[in-house]
Amino acid sequence: MAAEHTDDEFVPREDDGLAERLDDLDDDLIEARAETLRRSLTDYELDEEDAELLAGITVDEQGIEYMPALPVVAIVGRPNVGKSALVNRILGRREAVVEDTPGVTRDRVTYKAEWLDRRFSLVDTGGWEPGAKGIDKSVAAQSEVAIDLADVILFVVDSRVGATSTDEHVVRLLRGTDKPVFLVANKVDDASHEAEAAALWNLGLGEPHPVSAIHGRGVADMLDAVMEKTPKISAVAKHEIGGPRRVAILGRPNVGKSSLLNKAAGEERVVVNELAGTTRDPVDEIVELGGKKWTLVDTAGIRRRVHMQQGADFYASLRTSTALEKAEVAVVVLDVTQPISEQDVRIIDLVLESGRSLVLAFNKWDMLDAPELEDKERRRFLEREIEKDLAHVAWAPRVNISAKTGRRLDKLVPALETALENWDRRIPTGKFNAFLSELVAEHPHPLRGGKQPRILFGTQASTRPPTFVLFTTGFLDPGYRRYVQRRLRELYEFEGTPIVINMRVREKRKRP
Repeated sequence: MAAEHTDDEFVPREDDGLAERLDDLDDDLIEARAETLRRSLTDYELDEEDAELLAGITVDEQGIEYMPALPVVAIVGRPNVGKSALVNRILGRREAVVEDTPGVTRDRVTYKAEWLDRRFSLVDTGGWEPGAKGIDKSVAAQSEVAIDLADVILFVVDSRVGATSTDEHVVRLLRGTDKPVFLVANKVDDASHEAEAAALWNLGLGEPHPVSAIHGRGVADMLDAVMEKTPKISAVAKHEIGGPRRVAILGRPNVGKSSLLNKAAGEERVVVNELAGTTRDPVDEIVELGGKKWTLVDTAGIRRRVHMQQGADFYASLRTSTALEKAEVAVVVLDVTQPISEQDVRIIDLVLESGRSLVLAFNKWDMLDAPELEDKERRRFLEREIEKDLAHVAWAPRVNISAKTGRRLDKLVPALETALENWDRRIPTGKFNAFLSELVAEHPHPLRGGKQPRILFGTQASTRPPTFVLFTTGFLDPGYRRYVQRRLRELYEFEGTPIVINMRVREKRKRP
């Protein structure tokens, strides 16, 4: 069947009757086909990881595993000492913004990193623009947050400038923590600068690690030492196996996150204030909703420590990432009286990056009919915004609520249960390969340079979120991968969960 193809999407012209054909297939035939496809992979060059994955297919298909939270390594230090350059060096790619202007603000502060086959979350605290006055206090407050939320701390000092009064502020904080602290002497570009790094012994934080974030000098040795002290599983964001399911309540300031938690809990548990960012500590609350217990993690911002106000955006982003590490499902709260903002979309994208299941809660729904609402056509505009800005999460359940009055709060529980059930969903290998075979037979991948990449075999590698691996003979176009993903959603129950599709391009073995 012919198909329209653009650079962005693969769009078949008509209904392919795929669901009906799959229903007609015999279960024994499905399993026999999958086994034949799996055996055919022996003709291709496979690595140890491939063999492990293929061997794992025979394991109980219903086995569900809790993924432990990644350990958190935080980079702290005053502005312009090279924190972001060090982040980029560790990641091996340019992610963090690097400029000569001290305190360049960025939206993202948490990155997934890897060293010596160890994966960890890397927190860049450079994304906070301190005021011209009170810079010592701002940097110290920023470091305080990072210390709270990290397993290991890298304290970066500019070796050429030496320790400043701001550095001394941070040192006093670091001496009081029982977490591993590594003193990183940056800008040691060659051996002639080693003496400047050695002078930092005087800070009393142990041996300075001389590095050049720009050139990479000494970074590998420093990371080797860091990994020795980094726990396998985060003590900060560790998962609890069993117990009530964990829900992170996310959203930009003043959308009603704390009101939602209080209404769900049936009492005033969290300080609610018109001042954006008034909640300081993450409050894990066991509440009963729909006859079941849930653990709700409120992430509203900052409480009590007034001097932290300036870093509210930085803190909110870091808190969101940390809460997601602990959570299984995220409820993103959106204020229907306000246009959907870039910040709303960024928070949703953080959920997608984390792989957690997702429910969208449209709060203040009662206000859409309120006479005091200035924009009388707000409801019509809202539907357009949802269609335009939230199209990439059209699969997420939507609930229209009023956190203040409790209206329709009962609709939240079925949405959470659906999202979590589908986050755990596993498709048997035979059925998944039958789906792929029928799909490709009807809609083959477009030719690329005279060649047509083929899907040899597929399997679901894990759940939470459902993650599929396709063994292929060539790279599949992003548009075709999205098409496979879309059809997978249409045929199986995946409402409320992201789906990950990974490829392993493998070449045929060379005949001896």
